[in-house]
Amino acid sequence: MRTIEWHYPSGQLCMIDQRLLPGEFRIVSYGDYRQVAAAIREMVVRGAPAIGAAAAFGLALAARQSTAKDVDILREELKDAAETLGKARPTAVNLRWALKRVLSVAMLVSGSVDDLQQAVLQAAQRIADQDVVINQRMAGYGAALIDDGDTVIHHCNTGSLAAVEWGTALGVIRMAHEMGKQVSVLVDETRPRLQGARLTAWELEQYGIPYEIISDNAAGYFLHTGQAQKVFVGADRVAVNGDVANKIGTYMLALAADDNNVPFYAVVPTSTVDLSLADGELIPIEERDAGEILDLQVGGKRVAPIKASARNPAFDITPNRLVTAIVTEYGVVYPPFEQNLPEFVRDDER
Repeated sequence: MRTIEWHYPSGQLCMIDQRLLPGEFRIVSYGDYRQVAAAIREMVVRGAPAIGAAAAFGLALAARQSTAKDVDILREELKDAAETLGKARPTAVNLRWALKRVLSVAMLVSGSVDDLQQAVLQAAQRIADQDVVINQRMAGYGAALIDDGDTVIHHCNTGSLAAVEWGTALGVIRMAHEMGKQVSVLVDETRPRLQGARLTAWELEQYGIPYEIISDNAAGYFLHTGQAQKVFVGADRVAVNGDVANKIGTYMLALAADDNNVPFYAVVPTSTVDLSLADGELIPIEERDAGEILDLQVGGKRVAPIKASARNPAFDITPNRLVTAIVTEYGVVYPPFEQNLPEFVRDDER
């Protein structure tokens, strides 16, 4: 199934609970948009394209839940729901992009409340369906950058679980594999939530792609010793100058790749490009609960002292000077990004 899917018979949103993988595969269902906002915040669903689709379907739930008899009242309720959904995760621009896109459809509907409810659901479904097509197009462009026999370092999770289906950076690797290229993956653990060790490794097993998990701080060793030929990552937001906000640890990985002349590629749909931001310093960085670090246990015992404190930024900014190219659904964008990137962002997809 898809990571996120609307169940038409029940009128509920279904998604894979990613917090439980790889130990348990469970589908959870939601009938309230506030539950969807909580699921995004608590990382039941994660990944920029996936949470964008989840938010869009959240508006469909809000429309379905409403008891409004007047179209204008329902529109106001949808704006309120969008405000709640939009606050769930601040860094990934896809969240607000999807909400804005669905609301723009809602503003244009003339007719009954039922017409508006149907239009909102159709808009959300289009976002989900288009995400699959966009991911596969990106995969085709990105797979051309992988040579037969390459070992690729991959950070966090950017596969089907991070999108509606197929994935961004991991989708590129999957496409290269399905084209017959011999490719293997060094999977960063991605602390503190271990999305690499838990989710990327699980996906690679489903695809039959060889992989080995490495600690995040081992990536520099493999790059320096020539045991990795490429680095592929996703992104949660990209500024117009090509600065990339991605899962914490990406910046250090990019520095190590640059120092060892290893190409570093970010794979992102153009919905992740924020043309309103001149550079990455303007991207808001989510800081999550310190418990994600402090509650770590080894052998059933807590690692950190009981009175310890911690800082837990979820993302960091990789400067454009460290990015070899950005792979989009319209092709591969090379520097200068400030000049070239806007040309790849189509108005009909904003």
